[in-house]
Amino acid sequence: MKQIYDMLIIGGGPGGYTAALYAARAGLNVILLEKLSAGGQMAQTNQVDNYPGFEDGIDGFLLAEKMQRQAERFGAKTELAEVYSLRLESEIKEVETSEGVFRARTVVIATGANPRELGVPGEKTFAGRGVHYCAACDGMFYRGKTVAVIGGGNSAAADALTLSRVAKKVIVIHRRDTLRATKIYHQPLLDAPNVEFFWNSGATALLGEGRLTGAVVKNLLSGEESHLELDGVFVSIGRAPASQLIQGQVVLDEAGYIVADESTKTSIPGVFAVGDVRTKALRQIVTAVSDGAMAVHAAEEYLAHLSARSLSS
Repeated sequence: MKQIYDMLIIGGGPGGYTAALYAARAGLNVILLEKLSAGGQMAQTNQVDNYPGFEDGIDGFLLAEKMQRQAERFGAKTELAEVYSLRLESEIKEVETSEGVFRARTVVIATGANPRELGVPGEKTFAGRGVHYCAACDGMFYRGKTVAVIGGGNSAAADALTLSRVAKKVIVIHRRDTLRATKIYHQPLLDAPNVEFFWNSGATALLGEGRLTGAVVKNLLSGEESHLELDGVFVSIGRAPASQLIQGQVVLDEAGYIVADESTKTSIPGVFAVGDVRTKALRQIVTAVSDGAMAVHAAEEYLAHLSARSLSS
């Protein structure tokens, strides 16, 4: 493909489609590559209540479709393609895909991050029907109910605290005998009257009929199994950034996230990272959207610099 785009975006989540919208409205020739469908993790959330502008909430898949149509209304192009490899160091970046090679002056990486799964029976069956990976997104559905949080790091502790404010009971299941989370979380959780701990334990199966109703929890020291009646389970054992494509090209942190600050600039000029794949304190739809807008601002400055350099040479 001989066409050279001003901007190529990899990933059709909220960050990617916001970048596409802002780029198209700015008059840039922009294409977005998505291997499945719009929305990323957002599309798997039945009810999004914390994105501004929808007082009754909105289905994540529907919100993703709206973002896609809005960007395309201004001229952004979507191509369904799987990306195989990237060549980013040159002024003209090349992206090899299942639909051929695409070229662009700037590239926005919006590939997201995926929750780490337990890998136990019932997890995939009840995903979205009692099994969740984000308490801030889905915790409000469990007001007055009994839930479990599986994990012991900062994300698990934060999720347990969030849920303790809405749920009747929160059971924290952790493979060790103490939390790995920073100390600031320990006392508030220990003091919460509705938080219970299953130490040295792990969930071996998630149970239900149509939706989750409980879990089998095994004590890793004694081997004893317990059957817990639960309305919901929140898996909080970390996330895995989808940064494999870009390893060895841009700088990543020790967890594999692309190192980029609020400017979204990576270690390669003309390459930007938005949404959950970049280093950041909070990974939510609204922060991904903010990243998308910022990436276009930074890309416009970069393109103006390229144009000025070309004119002066």
